[in-house]
Amino acid sequence: MSLLQIAEQLDGELIGEDVAFANISTDTRALTTDDLYLALIGKNFDGNNFIAEAKTKGAAAAIVSRVSEVDLPQLKVPDSHIALGRLANLNRNRSSAKVIALTGSQGKTTVKEMIGSILDNRADTLITKANLNNTIGVPLTLLQIEKNHQFAVIEMGADKAGEIAFSVSAAEPDIVLITNAAAAHIEGFGSLAGIVSAKGEIIEGLNEAGLVLLNADEAHLDDWLELAHERRTVLFSLKNETENSNYFASKVSSNSSGEMSFTLNSPAGTCEISMQFLGTHNVLNAVAASAAALEAGASLQNVAVGLADLKSVSGRLSPENAQNNCLLINDTYNASPNSFRAAIDVLSSLPGHKILVAGDMKELGEEAETFHKWVGEYAKRAGVNELLAVGEKSLLTANAFGSNGRHFSSLQDLVTVCKSLTNAETVFLIKGSRGARMEFVVNELISDEES
Repeated sequence: MSLLQIAEQLDGELIGEDVAFANISTDTRALTTDDLYLALIGKNFDGNNFIAEAKTKGAAAAIVSRVSEVDLPQLKVPDSHIALGRLANLNRNRSSAKVIALTGSQGKTTVKEMIGSILDNRADTLITKANLNNTIGVPLTLLQIEKNHQFAVIEMGADKAGEIAFSVSAAEPDIVLITNAAAAHIEGFGSLAGIVSAKGEIIEGLNEAGLVLLNADEAHLDDWLELAHERRTVLFSLKNETENSNYFASKVSSNSSGEMSFTLNSPAGTCEISMQFLGTHNVLNAVAASAAALEAGASLQNVAVGLADLKSVSGRLSPENAQNNCLLINDTYNASPNSFRAAIDVLSSLPGHKILVAGDMKELGEEAETFHKWVGEYAKRAGVNELLAVGEKSLLTANAFGSNGRHFSSLQDLVTVCKSLTNAETVFLIKGSRGARMEFVVNELISDEES
């Protein structure tokens, strides 16, 4: 592909000669010879300042919003971010891959990994790497779709309204899925209603022939059904309590390690599923993933094998062996009230001396104090034996827990006490928002075990 071939679609002005390029890069540190460098602008950076570095690294040309004097062919565009989305859409439409896009307040990364594992048993499948789910990560993922890919699973996140609309316009998915909507990152949306509306943007961006997959257990189902309008809609749920689900689980059970098994019920028949994942909420995630994969063309055998083979994502209720043979459940990737409840439910189901190690939840707005108190109260009711907390708001969590609830002024003080409590009977659940840095506690306890 060359600069002139993309100039019209990007409303671009060619400065210099027309040249061909191999790949597109937004980061000069990762750029390789003959790449097209796309200069993005963010709050704390301006990619237009790195054109000389891009040339040094071997860039064939650059897409810019401000022309540089560097002797390198450039395509000047009104907005390089919009240009990135359009380029991603061009690549998506060059492919015959079936594209599945999903969003939700919780569970979307796990569901994405599950769908990917199932479909990869069917054919070559591209999935979003790590958490590259924002309005830069989504286009960059779409640019990775190649001729061999028959499926692409694209995770979409957002911090404010309009971001999912941008991502879905680039992806033009065949199937969209919403896991749920809850009070996570609420400050960017103003309210829970704002979150519900933002998640619904994924439906509004779907063409009329597309398929909508929705959670029948979700309180905001009717809002999204209204958005779906006449598009084909398929429902999934945990246990089909409303008796309107196309996909649901039955005979749900767990082994002594907390790993879940269930019977998947689907229009294609039933299937026995055994997973390495903990928690009933992950059964619902697996049902959602199965629904998406089956609707995309997978078989029940693909589902069973794909789910059995997949391990939990690190930092998302992933079990680890730690110091003195204690069990550590690492759920440090992020935190919200709903995810705390699910994690505490897992902890309470396990044998042993149960200790919740809690850090602050971020971006909860005016409800922050209420939710932090609630976590302590819920943990107490669930039968957690001890609660150790760190962070300004988590003082409320420890106080709400009552006796056997302690608060620490630093992570190091918390680690010291955690180490003193480790033995073969101890089960730690370590959880907090990313800003709480609770992974430090995990790493300290794990490193002692490895040494």
